[in-house]
Amino acid sequence: MKKLLFNILCAIAAIVASLPANAQIDTIPHDSLQRLLRYERRLERMQQRWQRLIPAYGKVQYAGNMGLLSFGVGWAYGRNKQWETDIFVGFLPKYDSDKAKVTMTFKQNFMPWKCRFNEMWHFEPLACGLYLNTVLHNDFWVHQPDRYPNGYYWFSTRIRTNVYIGQRITFKIPERRRFFARSITAFYEISTCDYYILSHIGNKGYSVCDLISLSFGIKMQIF
Repeated sequence: MKKLLFNILCAIAAIVASLPANAQIDTIPHDSLQRLLRYERRLERMQQRWQRLIPAYGKVQYAGNMGLLSFGVGWAYGRNKQWETDIFVGFLPKYDSDKAKVTMTFKQNFMPWKCRFNEMWHFEPLACGLYLNTVLHNDFWVHQPDRYPNGYYWFSTRIRTNVYIGQRITFKIPERRRFFARSITAFYEISTCDYYILSHIGNKGYSVCDLISLSFGIKMQIF
């Protein structure tokens, strides 16, 4: 928008310069000019807000209590882009159930540090966060159905709260080789959920291996 306004002003200046010295020019009133500038500033702010809604990257993640394979988009923000918000849609095979299922995940990430090896590579030694996951199927519920005795299930089977820690390594694609993404990030995460933690408390037969989940993923930075 600033570039467009600059080009318009340059064109007006060129027209004025080409006029004869004795030509009469009607100037824009000061109040009208101020209203025009305020309008341009409001329009620019509105465009910037809408542009923030465009996802900055795409992700593919394997496992992590989100389904066998999940696809998502997200937004990065903060002074050093250390915060991320993701939305995933995942696929859960039927395994021993009657049919396959679809999952949805809302994820919040935080990367406090970034170590740069050179212009092309950097490493994030700690990535952490939490996410809410749900299975989009009628077999799972938030409140216990009436067919069960009161208090039989004291937790929701539809919504799981997860926490994770992990690490990331990023390769910045050279400008002459960019086609779809600016950079590619590989990451892994070690996660657990509320149900696993509560099941582990007071249950010696529940091992640590049953408590955690390992997942891997790829992030493609577009903007």
